[in-house]
Amino acid sequence: MAPAHDREIETDLLIVGAGPAGLFGVYYAGFRGLSVTVVDSLPELGGQVSAMYPEKLILDVAGFPAVKGRELVEQLVEQAASARPTYLLGRTASVLKTDDEGAVMELDDGTTIHAKVVIVTAGIGKFTPRPLPAGAGWEDRGLVFFVPSFAEYAGRDVVIVGGGDSAFDWAHHLEPIAASVTLVHRRDAFRAHQATVDAVVAGRTEIITRAQVTRLLGEHHVEAVEITTADGEVLTRPAQSVVASLGFVADLSAMKEWGIEFEGRHLKVDTAMRTNLPRVLAAGDITEYPGKVRLIAVGFGEVATAVNNAAVLVDPEAHVFPGHSSEGS
Repeated sequence: MAPAHDREIETDLLIVGAGPAGLFGVYYAGFRGLSVTVVDSLPELGGQVSAMYPEKLILDVAGFPAVKGRELVEQLVEQAASARPTYLLGRTASVLKTDDEGAVMELDDGTTIHAKVVIVTAGIGKFTPRPLPAGAGWEDRGLVFFVPSFAEYAGRDVVIVGGGDSAFDWAHHLEPIAASVTLVHRRDAFRAHQATVDAVVAGRTEIITRAQVTRLLGEHHVEAVEITTADGEVLTRPAQSVVASLGFVADLSAMKEWGIEFEGRHLKVDTAMRTNLPRVLAAGDITEYPGKVRLIAVGFGEVATAVNNAAVLVDPEAHVFPGHSSEGS
């Protein structure tokens, strides 16, 4: 992991976005012998999959009849490790300048990256968690927006705020190991998959609807929360961890400053995954072209196409098609 501030990085390939397409692009860059650096605004790898449905079964990835989002990401990260990538997480690409020789990207923490080629795999853009109104000042003191692993919650009282897939996935998987789980949602209806809702309702998770977490209590670390119902009743529940699962806001404003051509909310690409900017390609959900289908499986193919075309830009003597990876030693 690169230091957080004021670093100059040189790389063959810069990938913007660490979701499934970006992670497969890392592996493929290594297969093509390219050095690779990855930037993502989220603090963990996996993009929307890790952020929104880590425990949800994904049924349309080739070779996996069913695979949990978290497990797919873990496999992609393991596969990508062979490329020895540099990951720059929790930071945003703010400025991009390109010419026929390469690209320079500036991040919001002062890091500057010099790349020969850029591939944008940013999904729906910068992905920022919606804040918990009562949570200001509580980050790193017990308030989190992701649950990348469950073991650290063993024996804790956990309060989850939200009513979507992530909230219920986390409640379902934390219930067996946490001391208690309380799920708070402002409405009676839930957006989560009904089977997961049914499993949580049947378990020991306390579900409080038509209510909001209005205060976090504790000195140095959260110890409890106050919950105010729609009827004005104030409840208190113990909590050493509060998970705010309130969704995310997608922001494309920084990319629009780069001069890259958009079609609606997506980047316009050709059949080689090239954008209108020199040495900038794109792949995955962020792209648009006639007949586009937004599936993880499609993103894998697009990023392989993008990396192979990037390899020729890095080394004009290279071939777009390198042969099959199974032909290697």
